[in-house]
Amino acid sequence: MTTPYRIVLCTWPADRSPLELAGRLVESGLAACVNVVPGITSVYRWQDRVAQDGEQLLLIKTREDAIPGLEKAILHAHPYELPELVAVAIESGLEDYLDWMEKNIK
Repeated sequence: MTTPYRIVLCTWPADRSPLELAGRLVESGLAACVNVVPGITSVYRWQDRVAQDGEQLLLIKTREDAIPGLEKAILHAHPYELPELVAVAIESGLEDYLDWMEKNIK
């Protein structure tokens, strides 16, 4: 059974800090936690060419009903024309952790 919790994946340029955005997401209750994973390389097609860039991956722990506000906040702050925003359902998890998430998402 799927829970109401989601992990939102969002890439961010390697040469810019996402920490201000991550802090705002947690402070506002749109996310319980944001992990910043540095040092990834993305290979993708953009404007009819294959591109390769250094990026960081944001793993944003949230609830499904918070995603519209989360998307709005990310789109406002993100430097990309088309940022990656992909939500993945959390099928199950440690009950105490999920309870903690619930208490920290408004």
